[in-house]
Amino acid sequence: MSIKILMSGVTLAGLAVSFSAAAALGGDSDSINQDRVNIKAAKAMPQSVQHQTVSGSRFSVQELITPTGTSVRQYIRADGKVFAVTWTGPSVPDLRQLLGPYFEEYATTGNDSKQPRAHAHRALTHNDLVVRSEGRMRAFSGKAYLLSMVPTGVALDDLR
Repeated sequence: MSIKILMSGVTLAGLAVSFSAAAALGGDSDSINQDRVNIKAAKAMPQSVQHQTVSGSRFSVQELITPTGTSVRQYIRADGKVFAVTWTGPSVPDLRQLLGPYFEEYATTGNDSKQPRAHAHRALTHNDLVVRSEGRMRAFSGKAYLLSMVPTGVALDDLR
């Protein structure tokens, strides 16, 4: 009996560590490699890590490629925090992983979009979280960002 309880505790502790280690939206960039492992992605070519300066705000972009060929980009502020995540490709990546602690807010908040149901469109602006997702079979794209964390001078339309 105590072995089952011990194993349950170990399993829960492992889940907590793997969840907190994700370089999800709002998280630290130090754990992007763990994020890559969790979504089973390959790191894109080294030149895909871009360092950009916009109006004095420096940020970097880390690109990962999922096994299905979807490109996931994580936008990282100079202080190491992930302020935005974008995706494009034949499938939607694991949004629970990418949105991290913001996933429940995304999942339980209504859709702002008035698009017909024939296409997979989702538009959400709730508190600090903004998510835009669209697509149809084998052609999906989207972005999620935290309004309060976007560096000054960064145009939201440039997050691709």
